[in-house]
Amino acid sequence: MNRVACTLTTILVFGLFIVGSNSFAVAKTAKEIDAGADEALAKLYVQSVAAKELGAKSRGILVFPTITKGGLVVGGEYGEGALRVNGKTQGYYSSASGSIGLQIGLSSRSLVIMFMTDAALKKFTDSKGWEAGVDADVTVIDTGATGSFDTTTVKNPVIAFNLGESGLMAGVSLEGTKVSKFKP
Repeated sequence: MNRVACTLTTILVFGLFIVGSNSFAVAKTAKEIDAGADEALAKLYVQSVAAKELGAKSRGILVFPTITKGGLVVGGEYGEGALRVNGKTQGYYSSASGSIGLQIGLSSRSLVIMFMTDAALKKFTDSKGWEAGVDADVTVIDTGATGSFDTTTVKNPVIAFNLGESGLMAGVSLEGTKVSKFKP
């Protein structure tokens, strides 16, 4: 491994330790996940009145307060969240994905997925491992890019809001993201 690659690997590993320690070290408690979900939803609703209106119409909202992503050729991301139905937590879920390719960096973000129909919510809750892009077409709205959207962008029964992207790695995609139920 050449000197530049070694340095970049060291920076990435150190960054994963610092930024991702809360996400990767141990699973969070239900109370911590719920508090983070409350905070992420409040932040989204302050950024977008339209998102708040959609949230009120949704059948369920899956909130991942923090998803940490890192990579150096091989990458991955992980987060833990809560499914809310009628404002009450109905279960806890993890989100994980991996990738191989030209990539380097570390970032974190919040992700809010709204299920706009009973059928979309049922398909999600009945699944043993739900995968965005496979089990449902998802409209992804990056609130950091524009902060706003119009109703023509939200025709799908599943809408995802990416918010608070920070770090050295960018890109908004849910393709290949697997969401599975877990018990904190």
